Amino acid sequence: METKTYGEITPVPSDISKASFEIEEKLKKYKQLLKEKFKVKNIGIFGSYARGEESKNSDVDLLVEFYEPVGWEFIDLKEFLEELIKKDVDLVTIRALKPQLKDNILKDVVYV
Repeated sequence: METKTYGEITPVPSDISKASFEIEEKLKKYKQLLKEKFKVKNIGIFGSYARGEESKNSDVDLLVEFYEPVGWEFIDLKEFLEELIKKDVDLVTIRALKPQLKDNILKDVVYV
């Protein structure tokens, strides 16, 4: 999904919530840092935020793919994202997805 920017104003696409849009914008802003510091190849939002069904108590489900295997960087990335987004983050890799949920999650995911 591509959104046009008009000066300093970027309209929120009608098919996602304002909160989801704000999270997506933060992730875009830090995409280069995520790549360089945490080896992130792709990151996307799925679950309630991707569907626009989140509540104030919802965590943010993020699907991440790395350029290379990571160790402690995974935990560091999760903590960084929670600080950035100011919400609990459920950070998962495609390999960690349960087979019975994988197809639905991959349909939901909104990559940044």
